Amino acid sequence: MTEAFKIAVCVPEEYLDELTLKINESMEPLYPGYDMVFSLTEVTGMWRPLEGSNPFIGETGKISVEKEIRVEFAVKERNLKDVVNTILSVHPYEEPAIDIIPMYGWKAFTR
Repeated sequence: MTEAFKIAVCVPEEYLDELTLKINESMEPLYPGYDMVFSLTEVTGMWRPLEGSNPFIGETGKISVEKEIRVEFAVKERNLKDVVNTILSVHPYEEPAIDIIPMYGWKAFTR
């Protein structure tokens, strides 16, 4: 059974500080002696809002290409629901894409 998950989500840079602080507050540290453990990567996102959507950035029917920050971090399974709800409460996008990937610690592969 997986006890930890890797989360990844892209966010406009102006929301980065608030998002990472709120995520950190919503979970217990995974790595002993450390908190605020995030990997940050500058990325370019592309999307086209369809009819009926309410885009934070962009216009219905037009392709948007925007700079974003990809935030990646590890979370304990027992904190997963709180972390996802925190992301949804802070993130400005109508439908933020949240990747949730099971993690297996390196110790599972050693003798």
